[in-house]
Amino acid sequence: MKRKKVLWLSSIITTLSAITTGFGFFVTNRLMYIKNKDANFIYDRELKAQRFDENWFQNCKKEEMSIDSPNGYAIKGIFLEPLQTKNTIIICHGVTENKINSVRYARMFERLGFNSFIFDHRRHGESGGKTTSYGYYEKFDIAAVVQTVKSIVGDDAIIGIHGESMGAASMILYAGLIEDGAHFYIADCGFSNFSELVSQIVKKETILRTQIPIHLANLFLKIRDGYSMKSVTPKEAVRNIQSPMLFVHSMEDDFILPYMTKEMYEEKSEPKMLKLFEKGVHAQSFNQNSQEYEEIVQQFLEKYIFVQELEKEIS
Repeated sequence: MKRKKVLWLSSIITTLSAITTGFGFFVTNRLMYIKNKDANFIYDRELKAQRFDENWFQNCKKEEMSIDSPNGYAIKGIFLEPLQTKNTIIICHGVTENKINSVRYARMFERLGFNSFIFDHRRHGESGGKTTSYGYYEKFDIAAVVQTVKSIVGDDAIIGIHGESMGAASMILYAGLIEDGAHFYIADCGFSNFSELVSQIVKKETILRTQIPIHLANLFLKIRDGYSMKSVTPKEAVRNIQSPMLFVHSMEDDFILPYMTKEMYEEKSEPKMLKLFEKGVHAQSFNQNSQEYEEIVQQFLEKYIFVQELEKEIS
């Protein structure tokens, strides 16, 4: 009888262990190997929405570039130079997207007086990299991109970074944890806490209501990809950023909730600005409010960037 109880208990422990392991692999696979959108789908979507001007893109002065990532792969990007200026914006796309999604912002910044560098994050588009890490490894790639752009345009150029969703989080982690290397930053619908975001997604997509799945996922993520969710917390990193930052979000976003941008805005020291749009689901603030979006970016630049450059010239 005693032997049967031991075998029964052993069977339960083995089953629970198998379930735990299976769940850990399932969640981390979803995170690490998230399905990216097809490149042709992105191209056609932007073209049909008239956010991508094929004629402009083909005729714009540009240079395709490959930058060595400190993580050991190539970062593929394009330097777009429609203007005779050294001022440059680096544009970081969101998860599952690619650099073509960034062209809509490049056109806006062209009207505001900037050339642009668009690129594919690791494991996106044409860039290398085995996993998506939501900013942990991406921040080192951004550092390599910034250094390369600076080597091209020189020290007297104004350098800005625009990030959308995961791109915003990666940008903040770069500026807050590696170097505050740009003159300004624009964070559009970024998350403030990766662990919190994953927890919200798990609750939304499953019936689980405890933090146990997140602890398991975190453990497996550390084992499999070398980092913990805690190390992807932009609201802590943003405290270290001194350069001006504009925070943007739309109130209809139900994927990354607007409160996350509000949290980061509150943590960031001056100078800073916040704009919350009424219309637009996740990563749609620009698409749904393009004129107002451009106006707030222009106000931000005039208040914090262009006036400083004018003061330098006068002095």
